[in-house]
Amino acid sequence: MIAGPGSTPPARAGRFFPWIRAATPALPLLLAALAGVAHTLSFAPFGLPALQPAALAVLIGLAQREASWRGAARLGFAFGLGWFALGMSWVYISMHTYGEMPAWMAVPATGALVAYLAVYPALAAALAHRASARPALRLLLAWPGAWALTEWLRGTLLGGLPWIASGYAHSDGPLSGFAPIVGVYGLCLLAAVLAGAVVLLLRERSTAPRFAALAVALALIAGGTMLRRVEWTGPAGAPLKVKLVQGNIAQDLKFADGGTQLAVERYFPMMPDAPGAHSDLVVLPESAFPLPLNDLPADVRQWLLDFPGEQHNALIFGTFLEEPDERIYNSAVGLQPEQPMQRYSKRHLVAFGEFVPFGFHWLMQLVRIPIGDQDRGAPYQPPMQLAGQRIAVNICFEDLFGGEIIAAWREPALEPTMLLNLSNLGWFNDSLALPQHLQIARMRALETGLPLLRATNTGATAIIDPHGRVLAQLPFLQAASLRGEVSGFRGHTPYVKQGDLLALALAVAMLATSLAAGRLTARARQT
Repeated sequence: MIAGPGSTPPARAGRFFPWIRAATPALPLLLAALAGVAHTLSFAPFGLPALQPAALAVLIGLAQREASWRGAARLGFAFGLGWFALGMSWVYISMHTYGEMPAWMAVPATGALVAYLAVYPALAAALAHRASARPALRLLLAWPGAWALTEWLRGTLLGGLPWIASGYAHSDGPLSGFAPIVGVYGLCLLAAVLAGAVVLLLRERSTAPRFAALAVALALIAGGTMLRRVEWTGPAGAPLKVKLVQGNIAQDLKFADGGTQLAVERYFPMMPDAPGAHSDLVVLPESAFPLPLNDLPADVRQWLLDFPGEQHNALIFGTFLEEPDERIYNSAVGLQPEQPMQRYSKRHLVAFGEFVPFGFHWLMQLVRIPIGDQDRGAPYQPPMQLAGQRIAVNICFEDLFGGEIIAAWREPALEPTMLLNLSNLGWFNDSLALPQHLQIARMRALETGLPLLRATNTGATAIIDPHGRVLAQLPFLQAASLRGEVSGFRGHTPYVKQGDLLALALAVAMLATSLAAGRLTARARQT
């Protein structure tokens, strides 16, 4: 194999995995796929954050020995297949078990999604390989810049699917201290810097590059550890006593005949407080009732509307709202005594689950999705003002988008003091989706410095503090209520002020610097 201007000479690449040179051509692809599987183990519920940069380092080390960007891209694609085949295997459950798509269609459909997502690490590997032939620049600048940019692209293009973005693995550990500054995509970048430093430390024999790599790694770990002690926000108002109700209604029963009665039987007994107890705020999950609010039986609807006055508290519950023009919204309704009803309607809808992309209505004939063609809520909806707090509500999949969550800070006089996520993950049984979604929510608390409540149908119902720590949680797939006390918080993290801008600027600058240096090196070789 002849090394090109942008390649790493095989003799030097052999220092990282020397035995690979004698292996079969398929072995690097297999190793990359296994590294992708290991990468998934860094996320919840496995909780091994150090495994994330370690697995990425394996991919980078393998890609370093490739003579062309195409070879690097193939390795990135194999890594992505391992990463998403395990990490998003639960998509099959929603399509086959509850969407009633035949297995012979659900398997390739899941595979197609996995393959699409694997394109992004392939693109990152190709970009990094093309950027520079100089090892230090490629490992410490090109790879982190390309990795963060492609993770952001995955969370943006075609509506975005940033599930288990690599930064989420660091909701625990030293890098979490950077989350309030650079957000989850910034963590993607910093974790890739750490991975590149590991490769540089292992593959270089010269003292200076190895010392630089060690210094970078130690600086990231020490800096993140110190930042974890920073209090970006402070308590605001009296603590609330909250009750989060988890109905645990199976998805195949929720929208079936008798689903409304089942919801009444499951939720209504758990909502009132026991004698001697009092909740300031009671919360039910997303689509707690399977019909639009106005279509519920009159006695059921009236019971919900009367509940806050009778219990002297506030109530938020997930429901569908239908407008006179027949538009339907996935919404949350907020009620408290002697106050008008407040609402929040979901803005970021899930393709094929909550809306049908143009030209794909034929596909929806093969999948059973109830109320599968909804309308989007307004881009800005002020937080609900209930029980003395301002509560920024988001629904299910929306909490994957930190840049959209911080839109709640648009009006200074109405800035939120806590976050609330209503979800129904009954589509996924007790799969990896439930703990993964909880980890995603924890990142939103870290980024914003606010406490976050989660009220879900099947899990994970939890109370999360402003540092992303889970203070209390209900078991999965259990009908129960979670009681706890939570304070509102006021203030701004840097991320709330700038969103993903800093992370993206850093990524672009690092990749551009590496590209420029790579071109200068190539010109110098030609002269």
